[in-house]
This record gives sequence, structure tokens and C-alpha cells, in this order.
Amino acid sequence: MNKPLVAGGARDIARASTLVAFRGVSKTYDGKTHVVKDLDLAIGKGEFLTLLGPSGSGKTTCLMMLAGFEVPTSGEIYLADRPLSKKPPHERGIGMVFQNYALFPHMTVAQNIAFPLEVRRMGRAEVKDKVARALDMVRLPHVADRKPSQLSGGQQQRIALARALVFEPEIVLMDEPLGALDKQLREHMQYEIRSLHMSLGLTMVYVTHDQSEALTMSDRIAVFAGGHIRQVADPRSLYQEPADGLVATFVGESNRFDGTILGRSGDTVTVGTVGGARIEAQAVDVGAAGPCAVIVRPEHIRIGPAADGLPDSIPGRVVDVVYHGDHLQVHISAGGLDVVAKQPAHGLPAPDVGVETRFGFARDHARAYDPARTDH
Repeated sequence: MNKPLVAGGARDIARASTLVAFRGVSKTYDGKTHVVKDLDLAIGKGEFLTLLGPSGSGKTTCLMMLAGFEVPTSGEIYLADRPLSKKPPHERGIGMVFQNYALFPHMTVAQNIAFPLEVRRMGRAEVKDKVARALDMVRLPHVADRKPSQLSGGQQQRIALARALVFEPEIVLMDEPLGALDKQLREHMQYEIRSLHMSLGLTMVYVTHDQSEALTMSDRIAVFAGGHIRQVADPRSLYQEPADGLVATFVGESNRFDGTILGRSGDTVTVGTVGGARIEAQAVDVGAAGPCAVIVRPEHIRIGPAADGLPDSIPGRVVDVVYHGDHLQVHISAGGLDVVAKQPAHGLPAPDVGVETRFGFARDHARAYDPARTDH
């Protein structure tokens, strides 16, 4: 198995103070197919780590094993160097926010938030004080006596978060908690959760399949596929320096040029594409010969006069222009290649559909990968 590339950002938390460690963790339900296999992962104290991947990649299973709702088939999970395998969920000191919020419909908001405190047999006065502080923290003190059905989706999400935080856990786990919200509210809650994380110094592990959400909120992101972690890195490194083709195509938008390596010189390969073009790219995850997939982000594609002088300038035809408010998405067909470019919606003339044009990109913005490692 290929080891994931691990890269820290400015904070580089995981290497400074590890709170959670997965060591050789595997999970199988039938003894044959592994949902998670040989997982090693360190989570730093105070870190916001997102587990990102497509459905069935193993990210949620990892979260459930850490929470105690699933048991590893082999390996061990440690919390502050303490093995967790024999501890039930309520003894792990972990807060949990579920995708559907899992609020008790027959209880008031205050009773919902108080529940984990009562399970821990706290006194009535202490429970009342902690519930009030939790409601203040999520800015909803006025809904204490309402039932969950009387709240909006965003309010329910905040109450679920308050319940997860009320007993001051060492770590908070969140399983796609914003999936049911509309776009505007979702983006607002991303900010709210990130703000709480920073102000409280919490350790958060967040599961999502939404790459934009992961890039926006995380200190680091672990990209899952097929039960393995393909790369762990801070958002900027993950986006700009993906370790393999799967990460490059799953995280962010991308153009993929399939072809064959014609030659290699140091860290640069020359690729003949299926459309007959010759392009040069950084050799990231390829050898000196064989099939190749070159990945270029849409924002790095230059069109028309802007492509003049670039080493990889290719003739094509504009087939569609889509307005996205702050930018235009320009679709180009070039001899079997389907290319998407982004350009600002203001300041540059929009190309006309049907016109012949040229497009290109700088060599530093093209990265060559093994096409066999671009699939989920």
C-alpha cells in the first residue's frame, strides 16, 4: 500500500501534540472486504481535522470507531495515549453531532442539552448553569423552552452542537452536520463552527464529502478512498500540491488530459495527449514512460491572447460560456479534449460561443499522474 503524503500547514498541530492516534486500524464486516484497512492517523490537540472522501470511502466508519459506535476489527485507537477499544461511548469524553442532529423530539431544547450532563449524574444547579452557558455560546438562549420541531434547521444544528459541547469534551466529532441546510445557511454555519473551534480551542474531527466545506473549515484534511488515506495536508497544500490523481480530481475542479509519456527530463515530462497535442508537465506520480494523466486547474487555463507565448498553446473552439457571477466558465473543445477555463466576469471580454481560439497553461500549473491512481 502506498503511504499517504503527510504535510502540515502553518500550525502543524498534529506533530506538536497528538491527542488521537489510529494505529494499524482495520474494519471489516464480512472478514473479506475491508471498509478501512491499516489506517495510521494522528490528530493534534486543538486541531480541526476533516475526513473527506466519496461515499463508501471509510471516513464515516473511522468517525464511528473513534466515537465507540463501531469496534475496530484490528488495531487500536488511542485518546491521549489511552486505548479506547474497551471503553463504551459515554466514557470516552467525546461529543458527537450527527447528520440528522438526533435531538429528542419529546424534550425541550434545555432538556436536550441537559441530557449528557444528567447521564453523568451532575447536580441540578450545575446542569442549569451549564445549559444556560451552552445556549449563550450558540446565541439561542431564547429557545430553551421550545421543542426541536419548533426550530429552524439552522437552530436545530446549533442546539445539537451545544449538546455536544455542554459537558466540555476533549474532542467533538461531526458527521456531515450541515447536509440538510440550504447553501446560504450552510456557509453561515461553516463560519459559526469554525469560530467556535477557534475561540474554545476545541479538537474537532469533521466528516464530509463536500470538498469546498473541507477547504473552508479545516486545519488539515485527510482524503479517503477505498478504506485508505491518500493524502493528509493543510488545505492550501492539498489543493496546490495533490499527491496523486485521485486527490487532484476529487479536491477542487480540474481538467484532465489523458495521454502517453513521450519523454522525461528530470522532474518534467512531455506528454502526447489523446487529442494529438504535446504538453509539458511536472512529473508528480509517474515514471519515465507509459500512460499518463495531466491535471490542470481551470483557473490556470489562459484563453486567446493570454495564451500567446505559453509553451503549451493548443487550438480549440469555444462551445459554451457559463456566467457564475464573479467568474465565467468557458468550455472549449480541442480535437477530443474537453477543457474548462475560468476567467473573471469583469475586466476581460467574454469569448463568443463558436469562435476559434487558443488556450494554454504554464508548465508549473500542469501535474502528471499515474492514471491508475486517479480512480476511487
